[in-house]
Amino acid sequence: MRLRQLRLENLRAFQSLDLELGPGWNLFLGANGAGKTTLLEAAYLLSHARSFRGGAKDVLVRHGTAGYSVFGSMESSEVSPIRLGLSRSAGRLEARVNGVPIAVAELLRHAAVVCFEPGSHELISGAAELRRRFMDWGVFHVEQDFLGTWRAFQRSLKQRNALLRGGGGAAELDAWDREFVQSGVALAAMRRRYMDVFGPMAIQLMRELLGELGEARLTLESGWSLDIDPLEQLAVSRDDDFRRGFTTVGPHRADWTIAFAQAPRREHLSRGQEKLCALGCVLAQATVYAGQRGEWPVICVDDLASELDNPHQERLVRSLTAVDAQILITGTHEPRALAEAGIAAARFHVEPGSVTALL
Repeated sequence: MRLRQLRLENLRAFQSLDLELGPGWNLFLGANGAGKTTLLEAAYLLSHARSFRGGAKDVLVRHGTAGYSVFGSMESSEVSPIRLGLSRSAGRLEARVNGVPIAVAELLRHAAVVCFEPGSHELISGAAELRRRFMDWGVFHVEQDFLGTWRAFQRSLKQRNALLRGGGGAAELDAWDREFVQSGVALAAMRRRYMDVFGPMAIQLMRELLGELGEARLTLESGWSLDIDPLEQLAVSRDDDFRRGFTTVGPHRADWTIAFAQAPRREHLSRGQEKLCALGCVLAQATVYAGQRGEWPVICVDDLASELDNPHQERLVRSLTAVDAQILITGTHEPRALAEAGIAAARFHVEPGSVTALL
């Protein structure tokens, strides 16, 4: 998968930008605050419909304007090049493929972008919601029925919670419990199939990145017991759910964790180790995608030189040179590992509001 053209309008500091990218390595250089991360953010938006950076959605909009637009020309082995567009105006997201309006979720099927960036450590140390979102993005791209199943589950969860808060009757809850279980069991099975492939790949990468911590172990918690019928679990928890006003068991409470022989709890990891663990997860997800889809996603690495020490930079660069992926990397200067590897990268100089291709 290759992002050959990227066009921005009113995205953060960029009023207008039209950029041709190289099919392999692309290196964006510039001072801190110049807007390098925004370029990776734009590619990520086409694949996730949200930023990898925190903050309100409206912070993406250039100050003084009503909304932003991101357009990309994406090449894939499966179809002819397609034009993707995502815009936000008046608080609404709109998506287009080849100029035709489509649902945002359908846009995301056409682009796959993974990113390692300064906040990636939160995948390991942050809330379970981040890990569920990460997992579900992977499932979405390999399970054809995932989106419909996920929506059915979310609808049943919303209705069940509304009844719990409003004092719904047993008959109403019984009806939504059945839909909750039907969609929830299917959703949990999809996640487990995905993690059965992702887990061994992540563990293999942890040996390379964090071998000093001993063997890694990935654990998936489905959100309910696998040994008890789900309907029985909902029945047992119903009184507690009424008291709390929300559903306390189910796939919406799923989580996954990675533990090491020498660091059995995530609290035992340093910030640097959290980053390396997150990097392994991002690379594992990219590898699983390539294995399932027959092509690599676009791989973004934000601020490589400051996020990884030199040995790990070298290891990452060696790993990426071995795969057929388009790579987008940012930095205040060219990373030493990249220069020493002699990689022929398309280079760009980034200044506030503008990007210049370098010879």
